[in-house]
Amino acid sequence: MAGSLSASESDRAAYVALALTPGIGSTRLATLLQAFTTAHGALAAPLAFLGAIPGVSKACATAIKSTSVRAGERVLDEVAKLGGRCLVAGELGFPAALLEIPEPPTLLFALGDLRLLQRPAVAIVGSRDHSAYGAETCRMVAGTAASAGLVVVSGMARGLDAVAHLAALDAGGGTIGILGNGLGVVYPAANRALYERVLADGLLLTEFPPGDRPHIGNFPRRNRLISGLARVTVVVEAAEGSGTLITVASALDQGREVMVVPGPITSRTSVGTNRLLRDGAAPYLEPADLGAHYPEAHALAASGSVLPARPALPHGLALSEEERRVALTLGPSARQLDSLVEEVGLPVDQVLAALCALELHGLVHQEPGRRFARS
Repeated sequence: MAGSLSASESDRAAYVALALTPGIGSTRLATLLQAFTTAHGALAAPLAFLGAIPGVSKACATAIKSTSVRAGERVLDEVAKLGGRCLVAGELGFPAALLEIPEPPTLLFALGDLRLLQRPAVAIVGSRDHSAYGAETCRMVAGTAASAGLVVVSGMARGLDAVAHLAALDAGGGTIGILGNGLGVVYPAANRALYERVLADGLLLTEFPPGDRPHIGNFPRRNRLISGLARVTVVVEAAEGSGTLITVASALDQGREVMVVPGPITSRTSVGTNRLLRDGAAPYLEPADLGAHYPEAHALAASGSVLPARPALPHGLALSEEERRVALTLGPSARQLDSLVEEVGLPVDQVLAALCALELHGLVHQEPGRRFARS
């Protein structure tokens, strides 16, 4: 931060540095703040004193001594450069729903419309390798919920997460994308168009500092925030062993409601969801099922599950040359990715990026086995 810091800015930077120290979760942070009153006090404490605090290991104490207020300043500078906000647990604007969950976040980094955090939310999650039925159903669930005033929360992943975010925005509603990495990092890279649209019209939220790259341990932590923000988590499709089921487990641990869209028993991508139904999860059959949990969303009280018409594509839709080539090559019959790559004559990464963009436009859908067809 340029210039000298005010007392409040310095306190905030110290808190950020302490909260982001490896091994410091919500419980240890609370213990340290109780012992030293302020984050400054914890950072300045001698190593031996830190190690004597119950629940603070030697490794944790060493990590605290390896950080500084300046580390917190650098993080806050990066957030400010991106145009984002750092939300501190307990302060005004921090989502109250996340204070109620096990292992609540101590910090959040937000970019976009913060007002969305104050509105009722529904989480909509599902498979990356989804079926055409899954995409159509996801559009219906997310579009209907958004039209009724609910904020759609999902994980910004390829597949049904992306479908849910876009359907909410296409319906004129709000959406929150929970990232498994820091602000300023687009992951997966093929989701750049989705990232930019949610940034423009929704909210991006993460507990990882700006520039933090994704790694495998980040995503279970992300998933608990997806379910934690929402009163209900709706699962559209999930294969056996799908990562979507981690979000379901988080929702149940948090005491949140889980609703499941039934799928064909012959579909690989519905094995996980149908088993959830068999084991007692509530089915989502029509908007009124969700409406029972959101009495403020009057539009969901009506029965019927009519699919809303997909938004019309504007004339003169701007497609890149690669996107146009892939779109013209695909027909209504699904094609294997390898066959498509061979016929289009482009590198596989360019074909996948084009397919992702076309899927976001509603021109292409993916079927099981990495097979693609025109919608």
